[in-house]
Amino acid sequence: MSEPAVVLVSGGLDSATVLAIANHEGYACHALSFDYGQRHGVELDAARRVADSLGAVAHRVVNVDLAAFGGSALTDFTHAVPESPTQGIPITYVPARNTVFLALALAFAETLAARHLFIGVNAVDYSGYPDCRPAFIRAFEALARLGTKMGVQGGRIEVHTPLIDLTKAEIIRRGIELGVDFAATVSCYQPDTMGRACGRCDSCRIRRDGFAAADVLDPTRYRAT
Repeated sequence: MSEPAVVLVSGGLDSATVLAIANHEGYACHALSFDYGQRHGVELDAARRVADSLGAVAHRVVNVDLAAFGGSALTDFTHAVPESPTQGIPITYVPARNTVFLALALAFAETLAARHLFIGVNAVDYSGYPDCRPAFIRAFEALARLGTKMGVQGGRIEVHTPLIDLTKAEIIRRGIELGVDFAATVSCYQPDTMGRACGRCDSCRIRRDGFAAADVLDPTRYRAT
């Protein structure tokens, strides 16, 4: 039987590629998505499409109200999504988001007796978020070993980050090799209700530049400007 793994699936380009990689490596993939009060809720529709098309054995959406705290343009509508590069960590950073998501993925993994978590963090073509760095992932693995029944009983819990050292172009090429339909994904921070991208936010810029660098036709649906 295939070994179980929990794969964080947001509905975006990176997480779709990670799910395809985990499935290709032979894991029984339990896709996990979060409705956390994000303004771009259509990404959850994309997450369902991705999980269905890329071989997840199950897909669960969990409600976590990070909008109750705000502090990010993705969860607080009083902050505008930046449409030009900014200095430092941008306002689209959601406080402790990956810490919360990985903690819940770890809890889910223990119920499945799964020792493997997959997340699509990237430390090359990204917006400078602190919870996308290798040091954060290593620290979380240490926490998992210390703070779980599985860990203290000798089970090695691994957080797989297959995209962490790849450029966006390399991620796109790898996804295409594995049959990812990037037209089904949503990466935009402020898509419309039909899932069409704004074409102006940081995430759109990184995605568009990635397709150009990969010399691949960009399948993203953009709304009229």
